[in-house]
Parts: sequence; C-alpha cells; structure tokens
Amino acid sequence: MERLNEILKELGISKVKLAKFLGVSRQMIYNYLEFDDINKWPKDKKVLLLNLLGIKSPDELKNIKVDTDYIMDVETRINSLFENSTKNQINDSNIYEGLGKKEKELLNNIISIVKEKLEDDNDDSYYSVKYMYNYMQSIDTSKELKYVLAYVAKATGFEKPLEFVFNEDEQFVFESILFSAFTLFSNGGSSKTKIIECHKRFVAQIEHKMEEKMSRTMELNTIKVQALKELGYTKITEDNAAEVLEKIAEIQLRKVSN
Repeated sequence: MERLNEILKELGISKVKLAKFLGVSRQMIYNYLEFDDINKWPKDKKVLLLNLLGIKSPDELKNIKVDTDYIMDVETRINSLFENSTKNQINDSNIYEGLGKKEKELLNNIISIVKEKLEDDNDDSYYSVKYMYNYMQSIDTSKELKYVLAYVAKATGFEKPLEFVFNEDEQFVFESILFSAFTLFSNGGSSKTKIIECHKRFVAQIEHKMEEKMSRTMELNTIKVQALKELGYTKITEDNAAEVLEKIAEIQLRKVSN
C-alpha cells in the first residue's frame, strides 16, 4: 500500500479525484488506503484502480515507473472515463456559453482542479487557489507572467521544452534565466547577505507600487467628488453614470492642460 500511495502522489491524483473516479466518498478512500493489501478492497473498486494504473494485478505495482509517458497514459484513461459526465456538466451550465469546444473543456478542467483543491479544506490549498486567482487577475500586466506559466508547464512535463507560443526569443532568454534561478535555489542559493538585500529591493518595489496605486485611487476619488459637485449630484446612479464619467474625463483633461 505504501507503493500505491507513492504512485498516486507522483501522478498527482488527489484523494478527491480518486474518490470521484471510484464513485465513493473521500472518507472511504482514506479507509481503503489504510488496508495493508489492495486485495481487501471491494472487487469492483480494485478492478477500477488496476485499470486506471494500467496493470492486471497488485503485484505489478512494484514494476511501475512513473515517467512523463506513464503520467500521460493515466491522464488519458481517467479523462476518457470522465468524458461523459464532463459533457453533461458543460451542456447543463451557462458558464460555458459563448465558448468553443476546446475552451469549454479547458474551463471545465480548471474548475474541477480548483474544486478539488478547495475541498481539501486546508490553508495551503486555499491560498494556492487564491494566489492563482490573483495571478490570473494580473496576467495581462506583464508578458513575463505568461512566460512563467509556459516555463512551469514545460518543467513539469506537460508541454514540450522547445515549444514557444509567445515571443520565442524572449521566452528562450527568460526560461534560461528562470532555470538558473531555480537551480540556484535548489542548490542552497546565494550568500545570505545578497539574498536579504535582494528581498529588501523586492519589498521596496512592491511598496512603491502600492503607494502609487493608493495615490491614484485617492486622486480618482477626489475627481469623482468634484465631478458630482459640478453637476449637482450627490452620487453616481444608473441614470447619471455616463454624464458623470464624461465630467470626470473633462476634469482630468483640465488638470493635464494646467
């Protein structure tokens, strides 16, 4: 059973996903994995698991080598079994409206993974999803953020290392630098003094950006108040929104001219 747990971890199959695949509760999965022998599992669940792993008997577990090809094979099997239920979910939900087939499938896969993470009910999972949400909110502010995603997809074996869907020259340089950074981190990093100074610059840059954002927000609020006052309104409503926005733009132009 220890080897089975290792394989599931290497494959990235969570307890939630395995429970969904076997058609049982997550608690039941924990119970199954407590057994010292897979042969003690219900026969139908054991057969499903062996089929998923591409083996005929529990004895073959020790021969499984989890590499990129094996991961892709297991993913193909598990995705094909989920395909019908996925199609029904997509057809029954208007969240997919206006999307093409591949976009619908991608969104559904993202939703499924996020749901699995949140069902883990721990702070690490919650903040991982939260930070990913923040990442997606920011992704169009810097081309480097897209290059980071491409690098991670390649480094984890999901995409080919020489695939460049964005700017090939820039991606090539960025991936080389990022690889060096990860290697440096894995090998213990640079001197502590240099790391501390580098992080201080990082913090200072972030604080400067936050101050700029706060200043910009306060400026816009001031202009909004001025626009409302000049128009004789006390607040923005659905009826006067267009007029107020036009006045805000006028005031901003005045400030630029002065």
